[in-house]
Amino acid sequence: MNRTRKICASAAGALLALGAILAGGGTSAASPAAPVAEDGFLAAMQRDLGLTAEQARTRMRQEASAMTIEPAAKAAAGKSYGGSWFDAKTGQLVVGLSTADASVRDAVRATGATVVRVGQPLAVLDAAKAKLDKVKAPADVAAWRVEPRTGSLVVTVREGGDATAFVAAARKLAPVVVEEVSAAPTTFSAGTVGGDPYYIDGRTRCSIGFSVHGGFVSAGHCGGVGSNVVGWDGSWMGTFAGSSFPGNDYSFIRIGGGWWTAPVVLGWGTVPDRLVRGSAVAPVGSSICRSGSTTHWHCGTVLAKNETVNYAQGAVYQMTKTSVCAQPGDSGGSFITGEQAQGVTSGGWGNCSTGGQTWFQPVNEILGVYGLSLVTA
Repeated sequence: MNRTRKICASAAGALLALGAILAGGGTSAASPAAPVAEDGFLAAMQRDLGLTAEQARTRMRQEASAMTIEPAAKAAAGKSYGGSWFDAKTGQLVVGLSTADASVRDAVRATGATVVRVGQPLAVLDAAKAKLDKVKAPADVAAWRVEPRTGSLVVTVREGGDATAFVAAARKLAPVVVEEVSAAPTTFSAGTVGGDPYYIDGRTRCSIGFSVHGGFVSAGHCGGVGSNVVGWDGSWMGTFAGSSFPGNDYSFIRIGGGWWTAPVVLGWGTVPDRLVRGSAVAPVGSSICRSGSTTHWHCGTVLAKNETVNYAQGAVYQMTKTSVCAQPGDSGGSFITGEQAQGVTSGGWGNCSTGGQTWFQPVNEILGVYGLSLVTA
């Protein structure tokens, strides 16, 4: 590599070179969540979520607790599990139960979660969505997902579009709520522009997601297997060892040429660079931030999970929806809550001037598919 640029790894105070950065220690797919350092992350949450410093600080602690509680609460709910989400008003994890059985309710509450009654188990809604995923969606259908809080399938359609047949098919499977959006989702790849990118076959710019042992993960639409990658300094970086799009939107780039990996997500000067300590999953309703090479650092909340997104190139399944903005070139970039990796940027609609929504491919799925492990601090 020809040159390096130094970045500061928050909470460690160590200087690491972007691209040729020293690898960290071992990892697991879902390390326990822990409270994060109180630094510029708070300012970003205040800016993007409209919080005071104390509200942001409190929410970070509450969300770290919810991420830790959720797996145990789901196990306690068993077959009656009706979904779970973070309630920002109460600061607690909420678990839906499809049963009135007091013993199940008490077992879930014993984990630290609160309980609400829902009409049916999440597994039933997930099965209905799996059937809907097999229905060919017209271009006017933007996305569809399960909404456990209302016990329904939510179908998102473009304003003025014709989605009558698809909505009718969905209503044969489960109750349906129809949402309208002004624009269809698109992926966030782009041509060569400035920033801290990686470039694919000299044509497309995307953003690094997370370092894994042997390389990094990113979006699948950025490049196909065998595509060559160069780094921000123009030196050869590696090749796509795995890629899937559509259907999925993830990739694994195996690196070489002297490049190293590190457990760091860039803060772009908006916040100190973030250390990655695991990949505990943030519940719906949690705050989340995104780092990308075009629009840099922005925050929002997790809006939904297991949503199918209908891009022009084809549907992508099991996506997580957020209120975070993004723009072309941000594709593949990091979604992180606290110090827990969440996923890689896929696409969305809108921009970071007027607002929008973005989807990401969950990182734990990518790790499982390719047999990878995160590089963590």
